[in-house]
Amino acid sequence: MFMGEAKVDVSIIIVSWNTCDILRDCLQSVFEQTRDIGFEVIVVDNASSDGSVEMVRTEFSEVILLANQENRGFAAANNQAMRRAHGRYVLLLNPDTVVLNGAIQNTTTYAEQNAQAGVFGCRVRWPNGRRQNTCFRFPTLALVAIGSMLFFRMARPFHVPFFHPERYLNLDFNQAHDVDVVAGCFLLIRRKVIDQVGMFDEDFFMYGEEAELCFRVRQAGWHVRYYPGSEIIHLHGASSSQVEEDSKINKRKAIIMFLHKTQGPLRAWLGNVIMALGLLLRIPCWVAIDIKHVITGGTALSAWRNRMHVMAFHCRSIFLPAWK
Repeated sequence: MFMGEAKVDVSIIIVSWNTCDILRDCLQSVFEQTRDIGFEVIVVDNASSDGSVEMVRTEFSEVILLANQENRGFAAANNQAMRRAHGRYVLLLNPDTVVLNGAIQNTTTYAEQNAQAGVFGCRVRWPNGRRQNTCFRFPTLALVAIGSMLFFRMARPFHVPFFHPERYLNLDFNQAHDVDVVAGCFLLIRRKVIDQVGMFDEDFFMYGEEAELCFRVRQAGWHVRYYPGSEIIHLHGASSSQVEEDSKINKRKAIIMFLHKTQGPLRAWLGNVIMALGLLLRIPCWVAIDIKHVITGGTALSAWRNRMHVMAFHCRSIFLPAWK
């Protein structure tokens, strides 16, 4: 039940950037599928140019809308909404999601029954119904090395737990589990946990902020819990795909920033070097793939510009660290 500021159990926060149509679908699913709890919805628009603000104002007058004049990034925009939130719980929900079968109240009920946990994630599916991985281990130098050096691991024959230790692929996802990190596409956190450990670190523009927050939550003695009794659909990357080059750099920068903030500057620097070496090892494979495309009558891949920008980021960061 939408309650405004009265008896708010959950404050649902959605940060949007140029996602007008899918944001509409997300909001419709929230209002249709959330019952038996008091909730408020806060949308933070990060200077969209696609009519998102006008759509929310016209079609969802009950939503609290915060319209930014510039893109403040995911972490800062969520913090902006958390300062306005009144709920005992705060749900961070991506705009490219669809809530299924009472997922929000189901997760809140589960949280009420599990007082030792401070953060909760749910089961997430791709639009085709397949499970989407949203549970992760904290980045370490070993995991960075595996991700950077085993560049063949995304091939289907190698999509096994041994080659993806950061993804908990060996878990039974039909059962609840404690994990290091749940993805920010659906992240329910207790208000008293926010009051204790703080909000997102705004040094993270996009990516990595949920890992750093979950790290502080775990350090404070709370559990981070995956709960399969609630489900959503996640399209994934609706905003980031519009700025693919920046997104790739931000993902890598986020890992290095996490290492710096949790394990110190030396490990962050080493992590950056490992990532740079991983890219160098990939160059012969990229060349071979392009040659094969040309020989078979296709065209060479057009990803070299993006690849070189990512490489330039890592090379610059060896001498001038691009993180705090």
